[in-house]
Amino acid sequence: MKKVVIALSVLALLTSCVSKKKYAALEAKNKETQDLLNTATVKLNSCLEEKAGLTARVEGLKEQNQGLISHSKDLTMLTAKGAENLEKSLESLKEKDLKISRLQDALTRKDSVTLAVVTSLKSVVGLNDPDIEINVEKGVVYISISDKMLFKTGSYNVTDKAKSVLAKVAKVVNDKPDFECMVEGHTDNVPYIGNGVLLDNWDLSVKRSTSIIRVLTNELGVKPEQLVAAGRSSYVPLVPNTSAENRAKNRRTRILVLPKIDQFYDMVEKEMKKQK
Repeated sequence: MKKVVIALSVLALLTSCVSKKKYAALEAKNKETQDLLNTATVKLNSCLEEKAGLTARVEGLKEQNQGLISHSKDLTMLTAKGAENLEKSLESLKEKDLKISRLQDALTRKDSVTLAVVTSLKSVVGLNDPDIEINVEKGVVYISISDKMLFKTGSYNVTDKAKSVLAKVAKVVNDKPDFECMVEGHTDNVPYIGNGVLLDNWDLSVKRSTSIIRVLTNELGVKPEQLVAAGRSSYVPLVPNTSAENRAKNRRTRILVLPKIDQFYDMVEKEMKKQK
């Protein structure tokens, strides 16, 4: 019996470690891509400012040429230089327009992917329940489900009511094989007290995540390679853990929907290199 308990403890520890490493890698990737997106936005704004300056310059050159022509026919030859400058300015303006168009297209694609995810979730899940929220945070779409809908107090067994909600989430994921989902468990700050392989709130948050993943894969047909298990314990609260109501809000599970938009990031990165 002791050997079985030890084996289960080791297995739980290994699962937690792997999940934390995978979660850390995904967080690092999300930060890197967010930084890239911010840099691209700054470059886009700079291009727009340059475009405005070039447009004003072109208009000024047009007025200058008209003035030269109307005031002196003898200066006709001089307008050739003005026309040359105008042509160069127009060419520069055209290049800036092309760069701006490419960056705007990349940003639009990213926004379109995010909007499509939110629309799909809301149309399929279709819930008006205060215990379930669909939001966008830092470009990531996530579903937040209250702890009382998913689990009983101190338990990591998924309730039957939660399975009906997870079935709708699974439908969205199964319709989009290029998506990944991170199932992220959160607890309040009340220390976990129990027997068995769970030692603390870290273990509880990860175990609840893996329980949901098992429902999604074993009962709802989601591919295991699309899912990531993660636990945050009590360290990312929505509100201070100063009351029973607040602690209830902090006990939750978030399912982060992560489209694989490598093509978008590759496009932005290429355009950034062109402008260096």
